[in-house]
Amino acid sequence: MSDQNYDAIVIGSGISGGWAAKELTEKGLKVLMLERGRNIEHIKDYVNANKEGWEFPHRGRKTQQMIKDYPVLNRDYPLNETNLDMWVNEKESPYTEVKRFDWFRGYHVGGRSLLWGRQSYRWSDFDFEANAKDGIAVDWPVRYNEIAPWYDYVEKFAGISGSKENLPQLPDGQFLPPMEMNCVEKDVAARLKAFYKDKRTMIIGRTANLTQEHEGRTNCQYRNKCWLGCPFGAYFSTQSSTLPAAMKTGNLTLRPWSIVTKILYDKDKKKATGVEVLDAETNKTYTYQAKIVFLNASTLNSAWILMNSATDVWPDGLGSSSGELGHNLMDHHLGVGASGMVEGYEDKYYYGRRANGIYIPRYQNLFGDKRDYLRGFGYQGSAGRQGWGRDIPELSIGADLKEALTEPGSWTMNIGGFGEILPDHSNKVTLDKSRKDKWGLNILSIDCELKENELKMRKDMKNDAMEMLVNAGVKDVKGRDDNAIPGRGIHEMGTARMGKDPKTSVVNKYNQVWDAPNVYITDGSFMTSGACVNPSLTYMAFTARAVDHAVSELKKQNL
Repeated sequence: MSDQNYDAIVIGSGISGGWAAKELTEKGLKVLMLERGRNIEHIKDYVNANKEGWEFPHRGRKTQQMIKDYPVLNRDYPLNETNLDMWVNEKESPYTEVKRFDWFRGYHVGGRSLLWGRQSYRWSDFDFEANAKDGIAVDWPVRYNEIAPWYDYVEKFAGISGSKENLPQLPDGQFLPPMEMNCVEKDVAARLKAFYKDKRTMIIGRTANLTQEHEGRTNCQYRNKCWLGCPFGAYFSTQSSTLPAAMKTGNLTLRPWSIVTKILYDKDKKKATGVEVLDAETNKTYTYQAKIVFLNASTLNSAWILMNSATDVWPDGLGSSSGELGHNLMDHHLGVGASGMVEGYEDKYYYGRRANGIYIPRYQNLFGDKRDYLRGFGYQGSAGRQGWGRDIPELSIGADLKEALTEPGSWTMNIGGFGEILPDHSNKVTLDKSRKDKWGLNILSIDCELKENELKMRKDMKNDAMEMLVNAGVKDVKGRDDNAIPGRGIHEMGTARMGKDPKTSVVNKYNQVWDAPNVYITDGSFMTSGACVNPSLTYMAFTARAVDHAVSELKKQNL
């Protein structure tokens, strides 16, 4: 055992943990950031970032051994040869599925900030007011005008490229110049605008990819290799942005290979005193003390840590006094949309491999549009020309096939929906005490499914997509609905929800745990509802706001 004291401890080094470390250190606090996995150093450890497909033994694809070793990752696109070491070893870190839940995890410094899709959208008051308006779950204790300045703050540092559109349901932000839609996307957008008389809009995605130099980082090179790590620092990640800022202060200690097993709690003072850590390499246990703790281990792992903490006071863990810890698990449901062929642009092409697509903001149950379900969805997608992998039935072999593939194929247009999942108490995680991981720790059991509201929504996600493409002149339009499995959006949220009342929520409006006010939770756990836009920008804004509150309270000696 060893005792070391810090002003603050940050558990987790992903998008929200990186922001917590940056903000705390820049405010003068001595901070320990704990990461359960290995270290990945910016640039040096992006070992495959400059490789081409033919440089990998299996051309970047998955092998039979990989399929055997990574059965969960194999359920969707993430399993491949190029960045396998950025995903969790499933044999070492299993979980129990009461119902199927595709949990895609990255245990390393930077977490999924190295792997995320980078789409960055603000919430609007339609989202913050939705629970109260619909009588679902509990009301958010904040509204957009309280969070807007913090969106401004994090956007200016992170570097979000996008276009200003003046859409009430998708507030504009502090944008770098937008990326450009290609010729087909521009024409499809114009046709949708005309057909739907501005009630449906297609814009370029708002993305954390730089379109000009920013904060000492180089602009996007249009390689579309983001999930290999970017040696240019052209997209926002812990490694490219928040970690260098925190290190620059001289106030940060980073400790990888550190599995936080519990938050230490003093029941007399009703405060956390620090954390207990299991060294993932040596299996030795350490304790660290701090005045405040920021829990940013990602939604499911943060719930796991809380469930293992202060069990002598609350059998179900720290933050469980409301009965809501581990409940209300949400994601975004996807895998549904439409695609088709676009004629008439055979002499047109596009520049580079843009690491971004188009976005069609939510229009359902807004501005007079009524549906037979609550909330709604947006679409992401793109237009492009088919490449060498396309199927040419008449030319299956030989010189004619090679000749045909020297020219790009037909233009296609594809859009896929991202739908909101309502918070529901029955969608939950619990501890499975009958199974252990590699380190002898209890694992999580996930019991989550789409409910009637989401299943109704999916019908419109498919039908509306087909209808819009047809109305935009796209040919041979086909709809799809792959399967309705939560987890696939990789946007887990809600296991320690924010609220106004300690009897019905886990954290207050400043992300403080009601049961331990010097513990702040600012990853996806605190989300009271899910909206339909990508959530990471909202985590960033709330994290910066929570640190500001924590340091203020510390100075007032309230923590």
